[in-house]
Formats: sequence, structure tokens, C-alpha cells
Amino acid sequence: MNRRFSVVLALATLSTSLVSTGQGQSPASARRNYTEADVHFLAGMIGHHAQAIQMAGWAPSHGANASVRVLCERIVVAQNDEIAFAQRWLREHGEYVPPADPRGHIMQGMDHPMLMPGMLTPEQMQQLDAARGPDFDRLFLTFMIQHHQGAITMVQQLLAVPGAAQDGPIFRFASDVNADQTTEINRMTLMLDALKRSSQ
Repeated sequence: MNRRFSVVLALATLSTSLVSTGQGQSPASARRNYTEADVHFLAGMIGHHAQAIQMAGWAPSHGANASVRVLCERIVVAQNDEIAFAQRWLREHGEYVPPADPRGHIMQGMDHPMLMPGMLTPEQMQQLDAARGPDFDRLFLTFMIQHHQGAITMVQQLLAVPGAAQDGPIFRFASDVNADQTTEINRMTLMLDALKRSSQ
């Protein structure tokens, strides 16, 4: 995964450099330097992040401990910023901008949301919403690790599509999602292990 990401990063950097120096595509074609996979990734990430924000937003009212609350605050800030980026990029490129719906990705013309990788089912969301105190902390960390792993899967799926993630901002966004969520998975795994030890 890391080697593959390094190769893609090097290629994207070269591509961006060529465009910015006028050696690559013309400005008009550079604006179209994206694929349906890029659009699907950004649109899907809006609903994906919206669910994480809802989950994290429950921390104060559900008796989360201090460390989980701090983590949740970071998640809310970071993922709100990323939703804003995805919505802005889609709007600027004349693409459909789905609502930030925590139930999932609502595609144009669809009434029902679609769960993206790692997203919680309605039953899991109800389970988390019903939990309080240490039970909330344990479930939140367990479910958010699953949720973050899903976002990493979405990045991997994007990079597996030929020609995708060639637009500089999309590549940087995908790289940031991969790096940030991997770091948070590691942090949450340690927090979950500590909770399990303290309950023994």
C-alpha cells in the first residue's frame, strides 16, 4: 500500500508540475482532468463523512470520556472541512452535489441512500445512540475504526481505476484521507485496548 501510494504520488506530482509549467495539458483540458470514479469518490465521501460527524457529535450527550471527546472534536472539524472541499470541487466542475446525509450517499435521482464501505447500518447507529458512558466509548471506537477502514477502502478503489486521481486536488484529498484515517485508526486501536484493559 505505501509503495503503491509513493508511486502514485510521484506520478501525480510530475503531472501537476507539467500542467503548471505549461508543458502538459492546456488549461481547458486540465479542468477536465478527472473521471467518473473521481466524482463518485468525492460524492460518496460526503455521505461517509456526514455519518462520522453524527457519530462523533454524540460524544458529549452520551457520556464519552475526555480522550474520546477530544478525538470526536477533531473528527468533526476535519471531516466538516473535507465535506466542504468535496462539495466545492463538485460544484465548480458542474457535477451533482449530494446532501451531507449521515444515512449514506444519495446519488442523483435516487431517493434512498447507499451505504459506502465501512459505514454503519441503521441498526448499528441505533445501537451506538443507545449506549452511554464506557459502553459508548467502546462501541464508538469499534465502529469508528470500521468506518475509517471503509474510507481507506474507498481511496484504494479510487486509485485502482485507470486515469483516476490525476486531478491534483483530488489526489491530495485522497492522500490526506488515507494518511489521516490510518493515523486515527492506530490511535483508536490503542484507546480501545486501554479500555479493554481497564474493564478487566
